Amino acid sequence: MKILIITLEYPPNIGGISGYVSQYAGHFKPEEVVVLAPSVIKGADFDGAYPWKVIRAKLFYSFVWPHWLRLFFIVRKIIKQEGITTMHVHHVLPVGYVAYFLNKFNILRSYTVFLHGTDIARATSQSRKLSWFKKICQQAEKIVVNSRFLERRVREYNDETPMVVVNPCPAPYFLEQANPEFIQKLRAHLALSGKKVLLTVGRMVDGKGFPLGIGLLPELLKQIPNIVWVMVGSGPKRDEIIAMVQKNNLQNAVRFLGELPPEQLPPLYQAADAFVLLTHPDGGVEEGWGTVFLEASASGIPVVAGMSGGVEEAVENSVTGYVVEAHHADQAVNKIVELLKDPSRAKAIGAAGKARVLNEFTWDKQLVKL
Repeated sequence: MKILIITLEYPPNIGGISGYVSQYAGHFKPEEVVVLAPSVIKGADFDGAYPWKVIRAKLFYSFVWPHWLRLFFIVRKIIKQEGITTMHVHHVLPVGYVAYFLNKFNILRSYTVFLHGTDIARATSQSRKLSWFKKICQQAEKIVVNSRFLERRVREYNDETPMVVVNPCPAPYFLEQANPEFIQKLRAHLALSGKKVLLTVGRMVDGKGFPLGIGLLPELLKQIPNIVWVMVGSGPKRDEIIAMVQKNNLQNAVRFLGELPPEQLPPLYQAADAFVLLTHPDGGVEEGWGTVFLEASASGIPVVAGMSGGVEEAVENSVTGYVVEAHHADQAVNKIVELLKDPSRAKAIGAAGKARVLNEFTWDKQLVKL
C-alpha cells in the first residue's frame, strides 16, 4: 500500500492541521507515503529535513471553474508516477471532490476522509455543499475524526461509512524537560521573574476566547497583583486584543509574542504556572478537539479551558485542569486564582495531565486504531 496525503495546511505554516499531518506522516515508513501540499516560502527547507517525499505545487486554478480541477490533474499524475493505491483527504471540501471523481473513474482504489472540525462546519453551511459532503463521505473507505464530539456530528449526516476516532497528540518534544537554565533566562528576558505566569497559545480568531481572557485580567490583578499573561499567536482579532490591552492599561501585565514555531513552545509552557484558553462556541462552530491543552498537560502544567465541543475530551475536568463556561467570568477567575494560590494543587494537576498524555495521547497509541 502506498498513501498519498493531501493537505492544504502543512509546515512550515503553523496550525493544528499542519502539525497533525506532519506528525501523522512521520509514523509511516518513508517509502509508504507521499504528501501533496501547497507551495510556500521555505517549504523546501522544511521538507528536506524529513525522509518522506513531499510534493509542493499550486493546487488550484485562479480563473478556471471549478478551481479544484487543477488539483484533479495533479493528483492523477502523482497516482500513476508514484503507484498510489489510496488517498488520505484533509479539507473534505474541496479536496474531497478530487478523491470522489478519481475513485468513480477507477483511477484510485480508495480514499479516507479526515475531519477536524471547522471543515465540517464549512461543508454543511450550504445545501449544495452538504449534498457533496454526504456523497464524498459515503463513498470513502472510512472516516477519521478527532473526537467523539465530531463523531456524533458526522453521524448526523452519515451513519454508514466506518468511522474511527483518532485524537491528535502533542509532539514528543513537549514531554521533554527543557534546560532549567534556559527557562530561567527566558523568564528574565520576558520580565517574568517573581511573577505568576499564565500562558495562552492559539490562533487569534473567533471562538478562541482571547478577548474574554483580557476581560478577566483586571479582576485577576486585584486578587493576584503579580500576574503576567503571555500570549502566543496571531490572527484577525490581534488588533482588537491589543486595543483592549491598551484601553485598560494592561500593558505591564501582558506579553504578546506573536506566532512561534511549535518546537520553540516547550520552554514557554514549562515557564508558566497555568495554561488558559477560554474556547467557546461561536456562530454554531465549536472546537473539534484541543491539542494545545494536551501540549500544556504534556509540559506538566494545569489547564483552564472553555467548554466547547471536543475540549471536554482533551481536558479531564478537575483532574488535568478545569473546564469552565467561558462567558461566566467568575468561574474562570475562581479556577485560575485557585491554581495560582495553591502551587501544590497546581503541581498535582499538572502531573496528572502529563501521566494522561503518556498513557493515552501519544501517536503510537492513537494510530493503532487505524
